[in-house]
Amino acid sequence: MQALTAAVLGAFVVYAGSWYLGFVEGNFALLLFLASLVTGIYWLAEQFYFLPQRKSAVAALEANDTQRRADLAKMGIAQVDGDIAEAKVKLYMQPWWLDWTAGLFPVIITVFLLRSFLFEPFKIPSGSMIPTLLVGDLILVNKFTYGLRLPVLNTKITEGNKPQRGDVMVFRYPPKPSLDYIKRVVGVPGDTVAYLNKRLTINGVVQATTVVPEFFDEDSMRYFKQYEEVLGDVKHRLLNDADRPAYVPGADKFPGYEGCHYTVEGVTCKVPEGHYFMMGDNRDNSMDSRYWGFVPERNIVGKAIFVWMNFGNIKRIGFFN
Repeated sequence: MQALTAAVLGAFVVYAGSWYLGFVEGNFALLLFLASLVTGIYWLAEQFYFLPQRKSAVAALEANDTQRRADLAKMGIAQVDGDIAEAKVKLYMQPWWLDWTAGLFPVIITVFLLRSFLFEPFKIPSGSMIPTLLVGDLILVNKFTYGLRLPVLNTKITEGNKPQRGDVMVFRYPPKPSLDYIKRVVGVPGDTVAYLNKRLTINGVVQATTVVPEFFDEDSMRYFKQYEEVLGDVKHRLLNDADRPAYVPGADKFPGYEGCHYTVEGVTCKVPEGHYFMMGDNRDNSMDSRYWGFVPERNIVGKAIFVWMNFGNIKRIGFFN
């Protein structure tokens, strides 16, 4: 068992190392599932086979010691050398290969269940959602509000709520589902979304915006025009870059592309059934549905709700719209 366990743990280390170095495309949900499965098998083996064996060995040691003392007592020997306490501890102790498998199972399965069905942590890697979310924000994503999904497969098993305009949503990037993206829901199934001359219109209704003080981006050391927009029931802030044109350059020929019309003023799209139109709050610095298309319902991961830490600015902690 030692050699087998060493091989299994080595395989996990090689996979994680290859992922970290960029040699393979990692899947953390799959890795966590496999870790839960493997450690769970060891935990069951420990509970129903290895632990009873160790208990039996301790019981046999105690029985032998008791019999030995009784035999010596019959011969009039009251003082008996030898303390079996240390031997009992050694017999009862888990070997290293069980400690690193069965011993970790409760922690791994708890993380797996929490991450799969309740809340999953993410780190914001880019500025596409500024000013709502900043680079380095560590956020929590609600995994059940849109319906529970099977881990790894992402198959929906409960209905939940439908994503609403204004929600900040994490989803699997349609061109490459192994990547997780975060954007704001702008259009729901059946909507006609137009972003022309940097103004958002949904089903012919221009979304209300209010000018607010400019936003200073510390990374680029620039000021950007900032607006407050009402989208559905959500009031949030967005940025515009006066130096960027309104048209959308280099859009992909994505599924549903025929439902979009691109001009020098921007883009107008009809959102297909079962799909969502996503945009970043940093409107002129976001690769979103304008470029790569609609997000299918099956790609939804969850609703982003809370910044739980930003090591560069702890004032960021809190809920957001």
